[in-house]
Amino acid sequence: MTSDFEAQLRALSLRVTRPRLAVLAALRDRPHADTDTVIALVRADQPTVSHQAVYDVLRALTDAGLVRRIQPARATARYELRVGDNHHHVVCRSCGVIADVDCAVGHAPCLTASDDHGFVVDEAEVVYWGTCPDCATDRTSH
Repeated sequence: MTSDFEAQLRALSLRVTRPRLAVLAALRDRPHADTDTVIALVRADQPTVSHQAVYDVLRALTDAGLVRRIQPARATARYELRVGDNHHHVVCRSCGVIADVDCAVGHAPCLTASDDHGFVVDEAEVVYWGTCPDCATDRTSH
């Protein structure tokens, strides 16, 4: 997988560095990770990588389109490797866990705004909120 990450970085004319590879590996292993989690995962493997270096790598990879930054309302920013599609997310109101939700199949109702105000809409971001199965089980068992 590291060679895949190296190829992706090179394809975008980005230098292949250990911090970049470590951040990509962390996000592969922990989709929807927040910055603190990414820092902990990177530093577990490479203790000399600074917090600022991880922030800089996340920003560079997001700007390059290799990483997607999401930030549901009232939540910290999260990062994922799934880019280039119009998928959405479901967030647990109780524990904050996030899962991917594919866009509606067939026609794309999420791209048809009731009033587009003249914009050419090419992407929609939908966040579904609810209670995850684990939290729902906890609630019914108490």
